[in-house]
Amino acid sequence: MQLNRKALSGTALAVLAALFIAVMLLVNVVFRGARADLTQNHLYTLSDGTKNILKSIDEPIDLYLFFSDKASEGIPQLRSYFTTVREMLQEMAARSGGKLRLQVIDPLPFSEDEDRAASLGLQAVPVTASGDKVFLGIAGTNSTNGHASIPFLQPDKEAFLEYDIAKLIHELETPKKPVVGLLSGLPISAGFDPETRQMRQPWAIYQQWTQLFDVKSVDAATLKTIDKDMDVLIVVQPKNLSDDAQYAIDQFVLRGGHLLVFVDPSAELDTSGADPSNPMAAMMADKSSDLPKLFKAWGVEYDPHKVVIDRARGLPISLGEGTAPVRHAGILGLTQGDLNHDDVLTANLDSINVSTAGSFDLAKDAKDEKLVPLLQTTSDAMSVPADRLRMLGDPSSLLQGYKPAGSPFVIAARLSGKFKTAFPERNDAGALKESKDDNGQIVLVADTDLLSDRMWVQVRPFLGQQIMNPFANNGDFAVNALDNMAGSSDLISIRGRATSQRPFTTVEAIKRNADERFRAKEQDLQRELSETERKLNELQSAKSQDQAQILSAEQKAELEKFLDRKLEIRKELRQVRRQLDAEIESLGTRLKIVNIVLMPLLVTLAALAFAWWRLQRRRAAQGAHA
Repeated sequence: MQLNRKALSGTALAVLAALFIAVMLLVNVVFRGARADLTQNHLYTLSDGTKNILKSIDEPIDLYLFFSDKASEGIPQLRSYFTTVREMLQEMAARSGGKLRLQVIDPLPFSEDEDRAASLGLQAVPVTASGDKVFLGIAGTNSTNGHASIPFLQPDKEAFLEYDIAKLIHELETPKKPVVGLLSGLPISAGFDPETRQMRQPWAIYQQWTQLFDVKSVDAATLKTIDKDMDVLIVVQPKNLSDDAQYAIDQFVLRGGHLLVFVDPSAELDTSGADPSNPMAAMMADKSSDLPKLFKAWGVEYDPHKVVIDRARGLPISLGEGTAPVRHAGILGLTQGDLNHDDVLTANLDSINVSTAGSFDLAKDAKDEKLVPLLQTTSDAMSVPADRLRMLGDPSSLLQGYKPAGSPFVIAARLSGKFKTAFPERNDAGALKESKDDNGQIVLVADTDLLSDRMWVQVRPFLGQQIMNPFANNGDFAVNALDNMAGSSDLISIRGRATSQRPFTTVEAIKRNADERFRAKEQDLQRELSETERKLNELQSAKSQDQAQILSAEQKAELEKFLDRKLEIRKELRQVRRQLDAEIESLGTRLKIVNIVLMPLLVTLAALAFAWWRLQRRRAAQGAHA
């Protein structure tokens, strides 16, 4: 009987082992490529836009991740970020169905890989005081020998890592320049200036746009339809557009075209309809622009006769030679806190200058639209009639009767949603009544002056070339907006994501509390020092001139008292620091106990409980058979 039981047990174990191997093989085949993201913020879960871009790859794309592994051995933060980048790329490659091929390369100094990295546009960045350089960049090539690169991946831009990589893949997939239409009521491009009777230079922003995109002019007077090969339409200072022109824009948006609009309640460089022989009439001419029918259909509120002023962001201007600069509440220098750092358009910008700008808001009856601010004033701003800024002699007069609104005004925004037509009565062949999808994309800017050179860049001739020295990020904002809108809807839908950096919040809280106690002790010491100096000065002033250099008994006692107290406070400061270290070490000890002792103990107890439960069931079964 015992031999039979042993044989049966051996056979059962062999059968179980065979079943285990078979199940593992089956799981490996059925669930091949299956992945689970168990991180708290889903760091490796790709957005739907990225997945769609990966699915749309027709020809294989090769990506090369260059990282100086050996040169970065003493830089743990950079190595950790490299791991994040590599795992993100591996996840994309796994989702691409073999169309995205990844290769990780360590470009050693003076090697062919280093030369290859440089030839692909990557940059080695010095990371140590001795000048040691490290590569951390991505280069990609497609089947037509096209290439694109991210010269260096900055860890502080991790929130937009997925977007940057998806953008690179999108560029390799569609290597031709995007076609951009420009409908402008301002003299942005080169042309003949009737006032000076000379050829005018194009604005700096226009030069940057034409370097990156295939820009085609659109005539507002004859506009009835927009070419289907146009990826983006830029509308600048639209004044009195005909219904046909607005209808063409309307249909362009509804069929999925991306729109970038710059309107202004008071465009300072608007010379349309001005009579050079009558400067006064030119100054009083209407310089506002609007798209009233389209804005209403899109659920946008915009008043072309109101300008926002903000005394907290007013820039100083000079009224004349020899006079002190005066802050102008209508010419604003927006700072980092006024920009949306969760949107790729403004995430890495520092300052934007605007002048006599308007504002946008979402209409109360808007249902499907969403307005996300990109640029906004402080809550100390207010709106005033645009007429107040015409022929303004003294900018300080804008502060008379100043009443802040208490909430910021949105100067630029991203508008998305399912748009309705502004012309429901028109029944032309193929006319659309609403947008094809729920993610229509429009970028609205209530200022055209931010595009002008004077607001952001100094352009100087040098050896026959124009040298640009920007002092604000207006140009970066305009290029980012067009670059983002020129991408596919899938690319535009990719937003910033959580980073892999997990701060020690408990430790930081302990440090903050200790720093507060430390500063309080320091302030006590400073107050006692000031009080002691005051008393010493009083005693000194009461002495005669002959005794001025001799310390009295009272001065000596006061000084000794202060020195003793100073030593006591310094001891207390050291004690605060020691308590900080002790609290952090105590926290570390508790974590070690949990990870090293408690968790294994809990797993062991769980295993013993399960074994005891199995034993009890077996005994109960044997008792039942007996």
